[in-house]
Amino acid sequence: MYSLFSVDDHIIEPADVWSKRVPAKFADTAPHVVHDEGREYWVFEGERQLTMGLNAVAGKPREQWGMEPTRFADMLPGCYDPRERVKDLRSNGIYASVNFPTLPGFGGRKFVTFKDKELALACVRAWNDFVLDEWCGAAPEVFVPMVITALWDAGLSVAELRRCLDKGAKALCFVEDPAAIGLPGYHTDYWEPLFAAAQEADVPICMHVGSSGSSTINPGTTPMVEIAASFTHTGRCSVNLMASPLPRTFTGIKLVWSEGGIGWLPAALERADRQWERHKYWNRMDDTLPSEVCHRNMYFCMIEEPWGLTQRDVIGVDKILFESDYPHADTPWPHTQAAVKELFRDVDRETTDKITYKNAEKLFKFPLTVPD
Repeated sequence: MYSLFSVDDHIIEPADVWSKRVPAKFADTAPHVVHDEGREYWVFEGERQLTMGLNAVAGKPREQWGMEPTRFADMLPGCYDPRERVKDLRSNGIYASVNFPTLPGFGGRKFVTFKDKELALACVRAWNDFVLDEWCGAAPEVFVPMVITALWDAGLSVAELRRCLDKGAKALCFVEDPAAIGLPGYHTDYWEPLFAAAQEADVPICMHVGSSGSSTINPGTTPMVEIAASFTHTGRCSVNLMASPLPRTFTGIKLVWSEGGIGWLPAALERADRQWERHKYWNRMDDTLPSEVCHRNMYFCMIEEPWGLTQRDVIGVDKILFESDYPHADTPWPHTQAAVKELFRDVDRETTDKITYKNAEKLFKFPLTVPD
């Protein structure tokens, strides 16, 4: 049996995450669940949102998948109950897990859109307290404590990160490209305080595909196309960050890209380096190639990607991480062990162990705990 460390899973937030934790004056405007004609919806600041569908299909036959709204009762309890999640993960040999948010968006971007920024900050803090105290508290040997932050204000973002570090946070969940959601981009000095705080604390910054919410897929295209082509967005965002001043200033920063895959990376680096050499003079760029930044500062995740795995020596076996994506549609669960066995059948054990758990152990400073 393979021991696995997943650097990409997802929490379907329980209905009381915010109602239990925000001040009473926000009871009606903070996210809460309402029931209407047999369906359940999240409501916040007068808006209604469906957040389920393909986000919670683990354990269902593919013939039953769809984007329709659902109820908590229609999901496996492991989608929203941390103790049940532990049972599901361990049943597949997954002994450590990094979890991204759902309602807030994969990087917490939802709260940027809130009109009431006092409410937004209360919601960020409530989600972080839920994760640190309740979700990770249920199984501190399994769940890596990763938090979101106040994206709309650099000063608040640093303060919230430091508050959470004091409570034991080991990673920061962020967006692939803040410019895509109307915030200052990576080619400014706006995010320097946050990157400085993350580097000082030596915590990875984790970015999930789609965390900026932007897409280049034409409206009306089947969702399959957007999911299949999502690696192109990770490619653009990661090259953008490679070329930015931030990892050149904070050379010890650790940047993790979830669910964007790895097979595209060698070609992207080849082209990025070529264009860097051709355009660095008139753009007044330095001599550090994008590929050098990538190999020094970046980590990439994979699920079932046999072609990408053949490129492991080009990418660097120390920079590839395993992900399970529970409970999303990409997850191999409940057949994770069979999928991993097939994927690594021609890979030596030392490399397999690095990719399946040892690289993540080192990156997050989170030793795997395998039950007896």
